Amino acid sequence: MESQVRGGTRWKRFAVVMVPSVAATACIGVALAQGALAASFSVSGQSFKVTADKLVGQGFEQYGAMDNGYTLSGEQTAHPVAVSGFNSAKITNMCQSVVTPNIPVLGSVSLVLKAGGSTPVQASQLYIDLDDLSADATFKNIDIGVAAKDAAKGPGMKGGKEQANPFGFAQQADSATLTGVKQTAWATTAGTFKLSGLHMTVQAGTHECY
Repeated sequence: MESQVRGGTRWKRFAVVMVPSVAATACIGVALAQGALAASFSVSGQSFKVTADKLVGQGFEQYGAMDNGYTLSGEQTAHPVAVSGFNSAKITNMCQSVVTPNIPVLGSVSLVLKAGGSTPVQASQLYIDLDDLSADATFKNIDIGVAAKDAAKGPGMKGGKEQANPFGFAQQADSATLTGVKQTAWATTAGTFKLSGLHMTVQAGTHECY
C-alpha cells in the first residue's frame, strides 16, 4: 500500500498534536558526520534549514519528542519536535544553512553547506529532529498510530537527551520518498553520513537555503 501526500505538509502541527503525550514523561551546530550514533547531546540555541530536491529513505519511522537544549544566551530550554528516522537514506542536491546573529562588527554570519549535486548524499541510521517540513511525500506500506516503541520498520527510538513517550503516537513505513523538501530542524544524527561534492561557505549576512 502506498500513501501519497502532495503540497505543503506542516509537521509543526503534527508535533503539536503529539506534545501532550510526550509531556507526560518529559522533563522540562549541526551534526554532519559521525562514526557512531550520538548517544547524548543538548541542542544548540540555533535551528537550521535544509532543502533537498529528493530524499529516498528506507525503513522510516516518526514520533514526537522534546529536545532539551539552550538559548543563545545560555538559558535551558526545550523544543517540541517530530523525530524522523531512516535505516538508510539518499539525498539529492542537499543544502543546509545556519545563521548566527549579533556577532560584533559583522552582524549576522551564515554557514551554508551543499552536497549531493551529482552523486546523492548517503546516510545510515539517520535521525532528523524537525519542527517544520514542506514536501511532496509518498510512503510505501505505511502504518499510522503505532506506539513509538513498537515502530520496528525504522531504526528505533533515538534515546539520549530527548524526552519521548514510548507509548505515544508514531507512524512507520517500509520506505518514504520526499521531493521538493524544505525543513527547519534542531538536530541531525547519523551512523554514517557521506557527503559527495561537499562545498561549505561562511560569509557575513543572512544567506539561507530558503
